[in-house]
Amino acid sequence: MTFEFDVTQPFSPAYSGNVFIGSTLDFESAKAVIYGMPMDWTVSFRSGTRLGPTRIREVSLGLEEYSPYLDRDLSDITYFDAGDIPLPFGNAEESLDRIYEYVSALYAADKLPMGLGGEHLVSWGSIRAAVEKYPELRVIHIDAHTDLRDHYEGQHYSHATVIKKVCDAIGPDRVYQFGIRSGTREEFQWARANTRFAPFELAEPLRSVLPELHGKPIYVTWDIDVFDPATAPGTGTAEHGGIFAPEAFRAIQYMRSLNIVGFDLVEVAPQIDPTEQTQILAAKIIREALLAFTR
Repeated sequence: MTFEFDVTQPFSPAYSGNVFIGSTLDFESAKAVIYGMPMDWTVSFRSGTRLGPTRIREVSLGLEEYSPYLDRDLSDITYFDAGDIPLPFGNAEESLDRIYEYVSALYAADKLPMGLGGEHLVSWGSIRAAVEKYPELRVIHIDAHTDLRDHYEGQHYSHATVIKKVCDAIGPDRVYQFGIRSGTREEFQWARANTRFAPFELAEPLRSVLPELHGKPIYVTWDIDVFDPATAPGTGTAEHGGIFAPEAFRAIQYMRSLNIVGFDLVEVAPQIDPTEQTQILAAKIIREALLAFTR
């Protein structure tokens, strides 16, 4: 069954009117489109990431629209918040197909897709669409975990398999992995031999590959658990030893020079973090990404 939607309109009835700070109501004038992917059907530890998109939007209202990191204001750009794609509960493959169809429509409309997860598997729907639009695509993967398994707990569709699917689609030499500090021995061995693998750190190894990425179409998929749980505890599979916010903002500044054609931020589980620091950090990353990547 084909997923029916009007790409120019926010989703209804799932859409509640809660939008990311500064969003326009006019799809046609927007350069970028924010969309939610409220799915956590395959998480392996703590659930709740399907609640992430809504809460990220809500806490964004506490941010300033001006970024001192980029000397740019949200009023300088136009972007549309489409709300959350209605995903069929428990059906991972159909959910991915709906995400793919929606993001494909955004590319057809010449918009920059900016996704809010949701577990990390949702990125596969968006990246499938990006690969179709940009056959020479490169993927920057920022995460605590390798996500390079062929299957996990008997499932081919899992948040632990998403980057292996990307590698199979575009070739592992086009996948740049940063911040990784968790996975099996076999995953680490495979990554070191096949992907562009830079474990434990983000900003400086990313900076070193900017020349080879210059001009290439790039999709960035960012898992909130790349951060140390001291600063972002609200995620399903937290891993100590992660990065902190200043390094993340430097990395976004570095990527400003690249041709970013898609972005997502995933794995925020707001009910795990009653302090809301994870959600606030996620909203700030979205603000910085909007300002850095929207032309």
